[in-house]
Amino acid sequence: MTSTTQPPEAPEHPQPALPPRLLRQVMAGYPTGIAVVAAVVQGRVVGLSANSFTSVSLDPPLVSVSFAKTSTTWPQLRTAPRWGISLLAETGDDTLSALRRPSRTRFEGLEVTTDGQAAHLGDSLARLTVELVDEVDAGDHVLTLLRVLELERDEEQLPLVFFDSRTHRLAR
Repeated sequence: MTSTTQPPEAPEHPQPALPPRLLRQVMAGYPTGIAVVAAVVQGRVVGLSANSFTSVSLDPPLVSVSFAKTSTTWPQLRTAPRWGISLLAETGDDTLSALRRPSRTRFEGLEVTTDGQAAHLGDSLARLTVELVDEVDAGDHVLTLLRVLELERDEEQLPLVFFDSRTHRLAR
């Protein structure tokens, strides 16, 4: 990690705060894929699902993920030098259900492969191995900037899509 960036200073004439519920409702109308960020920490796989995953730069290869500051998994992930990011395929509903379990049992029964400390789910649309470059304080979240070290994609699979607070599949 190279530095920690501070949030921009508040404007002279701040705008009234938007209700978080309204922002959540509006953003639910924007479809995303579902990423699972995982690493081996102190001998066990820790991780969580995230729909805040996005590509940032092709050269150098960078992606980002946001973590809620209230997350108990984020501080553990932060200690690992490398993370795995698995993009869920359309068959990933059961995986997503498992990831809603308490952190200690979250990965039980799931096919997980590890490469050093990066952990990936076996039946994923794509797998990336990343390392933390920077963190940005972003309100109630921490935005992470991640360097992509390795990646692969199964072009035969379609993604599991998160839209309107539910999962969906693309039409073939």
